[in-house]
Amino acid sequence: MKARTVPLQTPRRQSSDGNLLRVVASSGFAEDTNRVNTALTRLYNAGFTVTNQQAGSRRFQRFAGTDAQRAADFQEVASGRVATPKVLMGLRGGYGAARILPHIDFASLGARMRERGTLFFGFSDVCAVQLALLAKGNMMSFAGPMAYSDFGKPAPGAFTMDAFIKGVTQNRLTVDVPYIQRADVETEGTLWGGNLSVLASLAGTPYMPDIDGGILFLEDVGEQPYRIERMLNTLYLSGILKKQRAIVFGNFRMEKIRDVYDPSYDFSAVANHISRTAKIPVLTGFPFGHIADKITFPLGAHARIRMNGNGGYSVAFEGYPTLDASALTLDTLLPPPDLPIFPESGVADISE
Repeated sequence: MKARTVPLQTPRRQSSDGNLLRVVASSGFAEDTNRVNTALTRLYNAGFTVTNQQAGSRRFQRFAGTDAQRAADFQEVASGRVATPKVLMGLRGGYGAARILPHIDFASLGARMRERGTLFFGFSDVCAVQLALLAKGNMMSFAGPMAYSDFGKPAPGAFTMDAFIKGVTQNRLTVDVPYIQRADVETEGTLWGGNLSVLASLAGTPYMPDIDGGILFLEDVGEQPYRIERMLNTLYLSGILKKQRAIVFGNFRMEKIRDVYDPSYDFSAVANHISRTAKIPVLTGFPFGHIADKITFPLGAHARIRMNGNGGYSVAFEGYPTLDASALTLDTLLPPPDLPIFPESGVADISE
């Protein structure tokens, strides 16, 4: 796809309650300043008043600032020091979010976000904050594109941007997955989860949500099958899986990963094993992960899973905050109309 030129920022518009966006950098630093500027400009042109922009230029060791600086991205909102934004936008993933969890008042943060109807976007390592927010702040968030990882690309994927717009402006969202499944699942509950490595690392801590009768979504990247099974086994032994009604796997990018001892021991073998062991149905192919073309969907919202006629399944979400499209210019995120909107390879970029 040909790169789309990002216009320079024009004089700042007057802020409104519906367009205040705060950049939050909980994890790794941004290596490319130009990419940060591209993201900020693209979000500005989409109608957002972008605040806390300095988070994109901070660096301490491998992190986007010191622990205190990264925690302050959230704690300033929790304490009321800054206005509660309509959007909290993760900068990128990497590592480091777990270090700041004890320094955030999640109960206050969740209360302010619920009152405001704030949408918090992130994935990868950022899901440590999202999980803690759900566990201690009783507030949902969104698995979706992030500033540096996605909006900072010269030409963000048309599929991802279109899915972002639909996912945040519609009060009901249905995701259809066409891939044939082994399990026949008809269930509903709170859909939650995120990155498997991060989620497993929080098992046994107060930052792990206690969801009974839920639907657990999981994704990861660059992990051998045995490592995936080991982390799933942690969730099983800790009692988390037995409380769930189903597991929904996203894209683990297993195309080129083979077990060195037994190539037949692949992701499917792991999924089948954990399904039998935990006595829980498993669905695969959900279009999200460390991939170029991803959807946007709520974590912590009510979801219903139904099988469709071709062997695939659908997940319908409801009961989550949305953006007012009339107060924004989200169509600027899309490529020119002559370019198609559909998934490309799905594995062209692993930025997190």
